[in-house]
Amino acid sequence: MPRESIYKQYIPENRPNHENDEKSYWFIFNSSKMLANVETGQIPLVKDLNELNTTPLRKVYLGKFMGQPCYAAEVDTEVESINIPEGMAFKDLRTLYTILDEDVYLLAGRAVQIINWDKNHQFCGKCGTLTETMDEEMAKICPECGFISFTRISPAVITAIVKEGKLLMAKHNYGQYRRYGLIAGFVEAGETLEEAVEREIMEEVGIKVKNIEYFGSQSWPYPHSLMIGFTAEYESGEIEVDGKEIAHAKWFEFDDLPEMPSRISIAGELIDWYKENYSEDISQK
Repeated sequence: MPRESIYKQYIPENRPNHENDEKSYWFIFNSSKMLANVETGQIPLVKDLNELNTTPLRKVYLGKFMGQPCYAAEVDTEVESINIPEGMAFKDLRTLYTILDEDVYLLAGRAVQIINWDKNHQFCGKCGTLTETMDEEMAKICPECGFISFTRISPAVITAIVKEGKLLMAKHNYGQYRRYGLIAGFVEAGETLEEAVEREIMEEVGIKVKNIEYFGSQSWPYPHSLMIGFTAEYESGEIEVDGKEIAHAKWFEFDDLPEMPSRISIAGELIDWYKENYSEDISQK
């Protein structure tokens, strides 16, 4: 897959290992928005957040990025007092995809998930005691009962299903744009990934598939998913949408595909795979 690796210029570390006067990259979040230069894609590079006239609600050391220390931080929802550098603004992370460099965007996705994990695991989920952040790994431990909470990841499958050269796409009942997309859903306890593919497709559109093949994966920080992409072939059944998650579904010809998802999502890469592999079917008709 063409997507770059998060580790191309990033070395993860759990304990700060740098001089206090060294400048650091800061992934600063205000709710779901991140501070960045909307023209150049740069993020703050400062010694500490005092230079921005703010004290973070929380901060987490991430490691080294391009040879410099880097942190994730959350600031208060009231940001009027922050000394925001010229050209920078808080923007929704999704909208920054075309502005940030690929490796910066991928690391930002890691940063926002870790900040949300830190915020949501301040107390032990087992006994309610205030947790402590571990030094040797990205985890929180309860000093009372020893329960350990790791960063949360929710695996989900997404599948490009092909029948006689046509691609199955469905319109969901949720989401901002309600456009057509691929069948996707979260993996449930006790399932293999392939079983999750089969179940989600049967539940949402009522058909069976075969020849399920792994395509690739993508971290999807909205809010904490790991998207695992597959391709599959139609086996049997007629489309029957569940009416809850899916409003409508149909088989699309190559030359009649609806508006495509952004390249921000692995769905766009799966559809590109379909177009690359089935465009010849159209040219030969």
